[in-house]
Amino acid sequence: MLNDLPIRVSVSEAAKLFGVSSKTIRSALKSEKLRYIVVNNRYKISFDSLLDWSQLSTRRRNQLSTSGIGQYVQKWNIANKKYSPNPEMIKRLLKPKNQSS
Repeated sequence: MLNDLPIRVSVSEAAKLFGVSSKTIRSALKSEKLRYIVVNNRYKISFDSLLDWSQLSTRRRNQLSTSGIGQYVQKWNIANKKYSPNPEMIKRLLKPKNQSS
C-alpha cells in the first residue's frame, strides 16, 4: 500500500535533482508542464511528472546527467544488455578477497 503513494518534491529539491534552476522549475509549473499539489503554501511536485518533463528536452536530459543527480550515478559497464548486472561481475564481487586467481 505504501508503494502506491506518489513521491513529491519541493521546487528547490527538483532543481537540485535535475540540475536546473528553481526559475526553470517554476516556469514549468506556470505553463502546467508539471503535476503538483500545494501543501502549506508550498508546491509539491510529482516526481513522475518531473522525470517525464526532464526527458522531453535534450538539453534538460543532459543537465540531469551532468549537473543533476546523474553525475553521481556510476556508469555501469554492462556486457550483456538483456541481463543486468553481468553474471561474471557478480562472481568477481562474491569471490573471497584471500582467494588468488
